[in-house]
Amino acid sequence: MKQPGGDEEQKTLTAETVAIDVVNADKKEGVSEIFKTPEILSDKPAAQFKETVVAINRVTKVVSGGKRLAFTSIVVVGDGQGHVGIGKGKARDVQSAIAKATFQAKKHLLSVPLINFTIPYAIVGEYGAARVLLRPAAPGTGVIAGGSVRAVLEAVGVKDILTKNLGNSNVHNVLKATLTALGNLRTKEDIAKRRGKKPEAI
Repeated sequence: MKQPGGDEEQKTLTAETVAIDVVNADKKEGVSEIFKTPEILSDKPAAQFKETVVAINRVTKVVSGGKRLAFTSIVVVGDGQGHVGIGKGKARDVQSAIAKATFQAKKHLLSVPLINFTIPYAIVGEYGAARVLLRPAAPGTGVIAGGSVRAVLEAVGVKDILTKNLGNSNVHNVLKATLTALGNLRTKEDIAKRRGKKPEAI
C-alpha cells in the first residue's frame, strides 16, 4: 500500500526555504475554502503583513494500514507597526500547514507599545519552563536575538533591542514567552491612568 505523504512532501520539507502561496492553496487537497482569500483574514491588506515560517516538523501517525505522514508549522505574522501574532497549523502537506498557521496568527494579533523602534522598558516573559529577557537598546544596536525571538521582534517592528533566553529552548515555549513579555508591556499613559495620576507625575 502506498503511504500518504510520499516523496513530494519530504522534498518540500528538506528544501532550504519554504515558499508560501496562499492564493493557490485551494489547489491542494484538504484546504478549507477560507484559505482561498487571505485578505479576509484581517482588516489590513495581506501585503502589509510579514510572514515568517519559524519551524516545520514532520509527524507520523501509526494506523492499522501503515503510517500517515503529516506536517506541523509555526508561523509568525506582523505588520512592523506594533502588531504581531503566532499560529500553529497541521496538515497532510507543507503548504496547507503553513496556510492554517498563518490564518491562526492573523486571527490572534497582539498590540505592542513601541518607543523609537524599541520597547519602553526591560521585561521578562515566562511560559512553561521558558523565560525570555527583553531590554530596550540605543538606536543602532540592532536586534540582538536569535531564532524564534528574532522572528517575533522583527515582525512587530522592533529594530533595537537586547534579549536573553533564561530557560528552556523549546521553540513553542520561547515564542509564547516572548509574546507574553510583549503583551505585558504598558505605556506611560496606561500606567498613569491605572494609578489615577497624570503621566508627568510618574
